[in-house]
Amino acid sequence: MTHVLILAGGLSHERDVSLRSGRRVADVLAKVDVEAHVADADGSLLERLAQTEPDVVWPVLHGASGEDGAIRDVLGSLGFRYVGSTPESCRLTWDKPVAKTLVQRAGVRTPRGVALPHDTFRELGAGAVLDAISSSLTLPLVVKPARGGSALGLSVVHNAAQLPAAMVDAYAYGDIALLESFVEGTEVAVTVLEGEEGAPVALPAVEIVPDGGVYTYAARYTAGETEFFTPARLADEVSRAVAHAAITAYRALGHRHLSRIDLIVDPAGVPWFLEGNVAPGMTETSLVPMAVAASGREAGAVYHQLLTRALVDSER
Repeated sequence: MTHVLILAGGLSHERDVSLRSGRRVADVLAKVDVEAHVADADGSLLERLAQTEPDVVWPVLHGASGEDGAIRDVLGSLGFRYVGSTPESCRLTWDKPVAKTLVQRAGVRTPRGVALPHDTFRELGAGAVLDAISSSLTLPLVVKPARGGSALGLSVVHNAAQLPAAMVDAYAYGDIALLESFVEGTEVAVTVLEGEEGAPVALPAVEIVPDGGVYTYAARYTAGETEFFTPARLADEVSRAVAHAAITAYRALGHRHLSRIDLIVDPAGVPWFLEGNVAPGMTETSLVPMAVAASGREAGAVYHQLLTRALVDSER
């Protein structure tokens, strides 16, 4: 393998995080003698692809530009191999209500929720809709955009008076809001990798304890805002249940090579699926590098293995 092109940046709200992720991946690959260059997903990308003809493309684009499958559709149509899930898998995962349904059908619990388009919210009357939701979903609630990442637009609603503002925040990042029952428990993130033979392997879960109680955008990307425990402080049997739930979700959503599965473990030790991430953050404060380190693996060796998987895999 002589040339890897890392796609980072884009035009989403998560552009800065994506750029940090791209630089971090390139730095790690350089340590294992892999030539990697970072390119933005802009109007010059197709020309650059044609000129450089990279062996593998690694999209670390966050938000719609990198997680809705569109960029990967283009890469596939041009014949480029790339790290990560297929376009179909990306689309299923990007739509959180759809992902919840698929994972629940596979046997993993997920919080009860309602997906509410902005048009419906407006046409039926905000007050009447919020009253109906408040009566059917028990407070507290989690309100977030149905498509998006990095907790942008996410709020935890403890009383009905907070709900209108939470809806406004969610709609600022998309035209569909997802309202879910809040599950009390331990928040964990599980990185799932494909091993040399292609079977998914769950790395040690990372336990997330944000200072403010909610894992917001600032808590994710500001050093010192959140405390992490790797591996998570879970009983052995609960850790096994978490790993099983993560791999089940990975397979249900058709993920490939690498993804991160976010879960809540309730007081009874039962894992609940929150969402999947086909392009997880790879920055110095991101969860995937933490999980890799906790597993005893070297990041460079893991990333090199992912590139190898991309080289030998055809789309599936």
